Amino acid sequence: MPEGIALKVTDSTAINISGVDKQQVGEVAAHIRSFYPAEPYKGKGVRYRGEHVRRKAGKTVA
Repeated sequence: MPEGIALKVTDSTAINISGVDKQQVGEVAAHIRSFYPAEPYKGKGVRYRGEHVRRKAGKTVA
């Protein structure tokens, strides 16, 4: 973690990232999200608070 950034696990599925520099906090959050981004078919992955992932329909059997 860079200097001045604090991570705190608030819930079993929530991480709170805080710091003085807003840009650096955003970069750390984007770096964590890049490991497992939210995917539109099952809705799994790392999401930001308040973000809504639009679900796509899967394959249909003809």
